[in-house]
Amino acid sequence: MNSNNLKKLISILVLAVTFTACVQDDDFNTPGLVIEEPTFPANSTFVQIGGILGDLAQAQNDDGPEAKVTFEVENQYLEGYVVSSDKAGNFFEELVIQNSPTTPTAGLRVLIDVNPLFTSYEFGRKVYIDLEGLSIGTENGVATLGVLSSDEVDQIPSFSQEDIILRSAEMAVITPLEITFEDFSDDLTNLYVKINNLQFNRNDVLGDDPLTFAGEPSDDFDGERNIESCDNGATAVLSTSTFADFKSLTLPTQQGSFEGVLTKNFFGDTFNLVLNNPTGLVFDNENRCDPDVLECTGTSGGANVVFAEDFTGVSISDLENSGWLNVNTTGGTLDFVVGSFSGNQYAQITGFSSGENPFEVWLVTPEIDLTASTAEELSFDIQANFDNGNILTAFITDNFTGDVTTTEWSQLDASIPTGPSGTFGSFEGVGPINISCVDGNVRIAFRYAGADPGPTTRYHIDNLEISGN
Repeated sequence: MNSNNLKKLISILVLAVTFTACVQDDDFNTPGLVIEEPTFPANSTFVQIGGILGDLAQAQNDDGPEAKVTFEVENQYLEGYVVSSDKAGNFFEELVIQNSPTTPTAGLRVLIDVNPLFTSYEFGRKVYIDLEGLSIGTENGVATLGVLSSDEVDQIPSFSQEDIILRSAEMAVITPLEITFEDFSDDLTNLYVKINNLQFNRNDVLGDDPLTFAGEPSDDFDGERNIESCDNGATAVLSTSTFADFKSLTLPTQQGSFEGVLTKNFFGDTFNLVLNNPTGLVFDNENRCDPDVLECTGTSGGANVVFAEDFTGVSISDLENSGWLNVNTTGGTLDFVVGSFSGNQYAQITGFSSGENPFEVWLVTPEIDLTASTAEELSFDIQANFDNGNILTAFITDNFTGDVTTTEWSQLDASIPTGPSGTFGSFEGVGPINISCVDGNVRIAFRYAGADPGPTTRYHIDNLEISGN
């Protein structure tokens, strides 16, 4: 190194040391960004989310559900409060806004070709959106604002983001709207909600291999987990993106509350709950609300088949004539049928497009005599399809009254598999379930209880068998 370069290096080091000695550490902190309230042209008008949702409803009443509304008035601004956050990766290139920080009545999804958004539009930030040239329609089942492209509402371009979506200086405290699963409706989508007394199904979280939010090999784009109410056993779907930074966390085993956004799945046919981050689950109650299930402690398993039904070569009428019961207790027409695929037959049911809300349908076996056998156990196969909630439960009784609603049933500890939300699943074995402590003439029953709209998972039941000695 020559002498001139050496002198320069020494001078730089001296200056650096001198500067560091004269400046305290906290003077290097980035100064807080002061956001000023935006100014608007004198002729500006301001509209509410409920108002443009009303415009959309009128257009869809006149022209059908695919109708869109495009706004052409200059200096017309929509007001709203941000209730989504993409900081944890569970939202992507979209904002969810609602009309009020407390007791909201209307919400909207806004598509923007920008990532991330939380650095500009924080949770609770009030925003103004210049509506000129934007369009509103229903996409993925929820009201969506953006730019019209090929008759679909698409993203606001990144280069116009700051001109279209203006930040207010107001940062509101968002109070979640407390609801229940039974309250789910299109009017509540895109709102920040709270639901109390929830837990994940015991079969998903209490075993040796508990589920993660969205880190399973079968999770494609989103992990969908059934979450159940401790008040009435109803279920809903918690959806988590496979890009979320908490996707590999295991689901909590306790019960508690959910805070997040009510929306719908990609197909727009099922309500979904979406977290901004995992702190939206406050599961701090160690006392779970699991149902009492039959617990037989004796030895089970034997080589003799006591009862079997694989539904091959039969119709539902054949089953009913042989003593099976197929009962809709809610007065509708939905019932079990015998379905088939690739030569395989099975009992099948789906509430999709039934219009029955709620529905409860029972499929009950004929009497099965267990007096001459011991160590009995039950097994069957289940295929869950287009899964939007775990709504199938298995029971047993040794004292059937002839009426499923007056019979005293014992719930079986049957782990009903979950399936994909948008297609058919695969048959999975359930059991063997130890039923050795039940004697005499017994019946096995499957109860299918949900609602349309609501949980309508399609189930196929096959290879029902009781074995023993």
